[in-house]
Amino acid sequence: MFKKILIANRGEIALRIIRTCKEMGIRTIAVYSTADKESLHVRFADEAVCIGPPPSADSYLSIPKIIAAAEITNADAIHPGYGFLAENAEFSQVCQDYNIKFIGASPDMIKQMGDKATAKATMKKAGVPTIPGSDGLLKDVKEGLRVAKRIKYPVILKATAGGGGRGMRIVKHPDAFQKAWDDARQESSAAFGDDGLYLEKFVEEPRHIEIQVVGGMNGKACHLSERDCTIQRRHQKLVEESPSPVVDDKLRKKMGAAAVKGAEAIRYEGAGTVEFLVDKHGDFYFMEMNTRIQVEHPVTEEVTDFDLIKEQIKVAAGAEVSGNDYFPKMHAIECRINAEDPSNGFRPCPGRITNLHLPGGHGVRVDSHVYSGYTIPSNYDSMIAKLIVSATTREEALVRMKRALEEFVIEGIKTTIPFHIKLMDNPDFKSGQFTTAFMDTFDLSDL
Repeated sequence: MFKKILIANRGEIALRIIRTCKEMGIRTIAVYSTADKESLHVRFADEAVCIGPPPSADSYLSIPKIIAAAEITNADAIHPGYGFLAENAEFSQVCQDYNIKFIGASPDMIKQMGDKATAKATMKKAGVPTIPGSDGLLKDVKEGLRVAKRIKYPVILKATAGGGGRGMRIVKHPDAFQKAWDDARQESSAAFGDDGLYLEKFVEEPRHIEIQVVGGMNGKACHLSERDCTIQRRHQKLVEESPSPVVDDKLRKKMGAAAVKGAEAIRYEGAGTVEFLVDKHGDFYFMEMNTRIQVEHPVTEEVTDFDLIKEQIKVAAGAEVSGNDYFPKMHAIECRINAEDPSNGFRPCPGRITNLHLPGGHGVRVDSHVYSGYTIPSNYDSMIAKLIVSATTREEALVRMKRALEEFVIEGIKTTIPFHIKLMDNPDFKSGQFTTAFMDTFDLSDL
């Protein structure tokens, strides 16, 4: 087992990793920018190294600085968390070159799954259901129009290097194809330095359902059931839950088996997530694979009683995966608490927290790095906490979540707590009958 792990991240996920490491008897090293010198992950790590000024490019995205921090502290492994360098093949390779274990996917796996066109082709070959579309990247508009005619409109253009909804355009008619093509290429090039596009059938009334998988060095993988991530705004997840209100036992087993098949086809090592779109008929299609721990991993931990960070570390140290699958014993919901003003287009609201009271009680978990007096920097993602509740049924979980939200006090800044409270009373959300278009009609005027 590792003696020292450097956490190449910040905020709540860095603190989350530190907690599991301490329970495993592993010493931890925090890295931080000057904007994060007062953060709790710096305080609770065994050692801490400043790696630069606030901009991510000069700190948390600087591979040389992170490797240097690992070398001077004699770290024998690096956990990247999520975001930043977690799915960076070059970083994974550099760790390998310096004989530092990267607690995540290998460079080849990251490359295979990071390019969406390649990932789709790989999964299709493995027998995982995929959305009808182009065979790889489109050469030009003419080819795109031919494919769209074959699979029928509506279709969606997607950037092969995309993420967060950038480089994506829905096309409902051939006359709109050229403009969508130009816009998607321009946006993708600006955001990712790659204007490659592929095309898929646009799945109507979709649910976003993902399967948590863990793979070992023996080539075996298992799944830990599904998470429903359908409630999104501009392709950014707001609420996640497990199990999904629309997935029954039969579909759960089918999706789980497909995810395991895909993971084993690439001999995936570590924790990962296979994401699917599920249409109104219950048919599911592979969308992408995330080769890292997810923000929403706590809902899976709560319903399966399984520490995913611990499993990541054990697998990286050489442990095998049994191949036994895990199914939900409870119902869990996670609300992402962001420093944003939901009444003003979810505009980020960095600043100083003047008063903080965290909710508690049976079945309530808060993953956060903030405290009263903490100043939220403007340089990073606006998520400041995750509120997770678990209960025997979804109905009980919804009641518990609303109670916990009403007990959650953050003063000095605007947060998304009022939005989540209103969401818990929404009839469509409570019934479980919603799609990824839910937020298009959600009324935010009275928040």
